[in-house]
Amino acid sequence: MKKKVLAVLGTRPEAIKLAPVINRLKAQKSRFTTIVCATAQHRHMLDQVLSIFRISPDYDLNIMKANQDLFDITQKALKGLKNILEKVRPDVILVQGDTTTAFIAGLAAFYLKIPIGHVEAGLRTHNKHSPFPEEMNRHLLSVLTDYHFAPTQWSRSNLLKEGVPDDRIWVTGNTVIDALLEVVSGQGSGVRKKAFYELFKRRYDLDLKTQTLKLILVTGHRRENFGEGFENICNALRRIAEQRKDVTIVYPVHLNPNVQEPVRRILGGIKNVHLIEPLGYEEFVFLMSTSFLILTDSGGIQEEAPSLGKPVLVMRNTTERPEGIEAGVLKLVGTAERDIIDAALKLLEDKNAYSKMSKTASPYGDGKASEKIAKILSDVLR
Repeated sequence: MKKKVLAVLGTRPEAIKLAPVINRLKAQKSRFTTIVCATAQHRHMLDQVLSIFRISPDYDLNIMKANQDLFDITQKALKGLKNILEKVRPDVILVQGDTTTAFIAGLAAFYLKIPIGHVEAGLRTHNKHSPFPEEMNRHLLSVLTDYHFAPTQWSRSNLLKEGVPDDRIWVTGNTVIDALLEVVSGQGSGVRKKAFYELFKRRYDLDLKTQTLKLILVTGHRRENFGEGFENICNALRRIAEQRKDVTIVYPVHLNPNVQEPVRRILGGIKNVHLIEPLGYEEFVFLMSTSFLILTDSGGIQEEAPSLGKPVLVMRNTTERPEGIEAGVLKLVGTAERDIIDAALKLLEDKNAYSKMSKTASPYGDGKASEKIAKILSDVLR
């Protein structure tokens, strides 16, 4: 008998990482009825990703509103999901990562005694306020989860230490690599590359084909960096741009006013710094693959960039992805201005240091995580 799987997602990262799993399950029509629910915790960025992977939600709570906070998201998602879960009655609910949508979907499923599968289980910083609220969402969701799909052995060890039974944990790799490789393979043709080059030249006056260009891609939006942290990050970027005229810094700036204000004030008007609007996933992947170096406080980029051979400097004081640090493909630099500058200049100037980071194999999987998760679900739900 076919099993009913309900995948719940609300943000762009969830959509990217659940899309390969959803499409793998949908392809196995004889085994699964696959249903998708979007909370739309984020709206535009979520829709854009779902369009890329040709996924249309069966249910859409559309909870996003201007200036929403965690209380708004929690209340609306929990009430909306109650109605859908009671109507659909799935055999398992599938969630991803550490968002408020993921945690609340798990809580709603628990209240109705529906089994929970957690994709990307077991990530930890062991600091409940960093990142906030993601670290606590992960902990709470793990207590509720029945099937833990851990991306790495380190993630598995975290779950074991917390008392999760070994036979409820599967190491699968990270599904973001599945999504990334699918998008990169679609950008490989000469026609597609030319189209992206022309897009960035026309829209942002960026000539990505310049042979001498060393492109530094920057992302930053973590709320724990608001204030002094962002001031330091922006001052470091300004100093790097001033010292290295062979460098172009591209920063797709998050729309949050706490990010926009210091970024525009400190970096606006610098010739070799391009402050652009947030990019679609395909455009961002192309920019990652074209970059020389990436500076970020994001989580997912720490997994994606090493698969493209790009060194990553992590502008955070903690990371839930220490496998990359241990492997040597990531370096945790914090938010101190001098530390960011020194780490970036070393990679710009030291070919051996750069080569060591860029040529080390990624620890985050082989692009077959979604295939493994589908097989596991087929086995455990049989």
